[in-house]
Amino acid sequence: MVYERIRNLREDKDLSQEQLCKYLNCKQRTYSDYERGKLDIPTPLLFALADFHQTSIDYLLGRTDQKTPYPPPKKRS
Repeated sequence: MVYERIRNLREDKDLSQEQLCKYLNCKQRTYSDYERGKLDIPTPLLFALADFHQTSIDYLLGRTDQKTPYPPPKKRS
């Protein structure tokens, strides 16, 4: 599911893998393997993808169908 979601989010923004890889600072071949499910996505890259797509890691991982990110935690006084 994560592989489909990252591909769909990228395609929704009309981005090529190469364009997204420039932002993520990774090789296109490696990213292609993420989208095809051949490689597990490292945690730091999941954070970067969630930030880029303005969604939550839970959405990327299929734990929720809500695309909007969670609100930031309240600061303690």
